[in-house]
Amino acid sequence: VQLQASGGGLVQAGGSLRLSCAASGRTFSPYIMGWFRQAPGKEREFVGGITWSGGKPSYSDSVKGRFIISGDNAKNTVYLQMNSLKPEDTAVYYCAAVVRPARGYDLWGQGTLVTVSS
Repeated sequence: VQLQASGGGLVQAGGSLRLSCAASGRTFSPYIMGWFRQAPGKEREFVGGITWSGGKPSYSDSVKGRFIISGDNAKNTVYLQMNSLKPEDTAVYYCAAVVRPARGYDLWGQGTLVTVSS
């Protein structure tokens, strides 16, 4: 199974973008799907996650109220709707999955760059 993130790009502050992360390969049934980001010169940080069986998503304080995570089980795809974007949201965004819970996020996609201009 591979995760493929897409949807990044350049957007002005206050704008919106939607990232997608599609799983390809054999049957995909993770426990949790999450989004992380890494800004230049900074550590990777958790953005938010959602249990694949349904449930309320969780978010970091820095994006709560602006970002929305949703999933489409039929399409094996998770989305990150980003609204009211700020320049500090500029980062490479990664999707990841918890496939074997004891190992945490153990499946990662390649990143997609989001740049927010002021």
